[in-house]
Amino acid sequence: MSLKFGVVVFPGSNCDHDAYYSLKKILGYDVEFLWHKDTDLKQCSVVLLPGGFSYGDYLRTGAIARFSPIMNSVISFANKGGIVIGICNGFQILLEAGLLPGVMVRNNSLKFSCKDVYLSVDNRDTIFTSEITKDFSSIKIPVAHGEGNYFADEKLLEELVLNKQILFRYSDADGNVNGENNPNGSQLNIAGIVNKNGNVMGMMPHPERACDPTLGRTDGQLIFKSIANYILN
Repeated sequence: MSLKFGVVVFPGSNCDHDAYYSLKKILGYDVEFLWHKDTDLKQCSVVLLPGGFSYGDYLRTGAIARFSPIMNSVISFANKGGIVIGICNGFQILLEAGLLPGVMVRNNSLKFSCKDVYLSVDNRDTIFTSEITKDFSSIKIPVAHGEGNYFADEKLLEELVLNKQILFRYSDADGNVNGENNPNGSQLNIAGIVNKNGNVMGMMPHPERACDPTLGRTDGQLIFKSIANYILN
């Protein structure tokens, strides 16, 4: 299978070019923008829903973007096993589309959180995390969101733990998970999850902003390299 990333562009997306730059210019992958009104995924092997404020985040984060024409294609692609990653607002869209379980609510602080955070890696044996070896106690990735507080009922939380669907939790530099390092109040410190089939992943932190060595952060590369290695190997 060939490797080609498709970055969806919604009205209000503001991390689409960040994702394109990191994937194309830094990592050297084939990348193409996918316009929200189109339905053709242009033979992309990975679809990325970027961060931003799709449709101004009116009504509810991701609730309007979920009905964009391209999302029918994304849902069909995912249901057939296609690899989909949603970052920040993209994660919120995946939740609204039913491709991932749970919901997002306002940060506990009711303030926008924008800073570097550490993430522990709960499951390293996935399409999205295989390159994050145990040499990494945690990875350092920035967050930038006002509604990143992941919420689910107790039954769903138990299922996520049992099925090893929790990929990332907010932690300290040593990978210790505690409330002090939770930037939004997310249950179980959840920062990223995967669906039961393991092909759809959503995360609130921005790996595309942690790829360029010039910026002093490269941990985000590990997530994209994991995906590339899965497809190419």
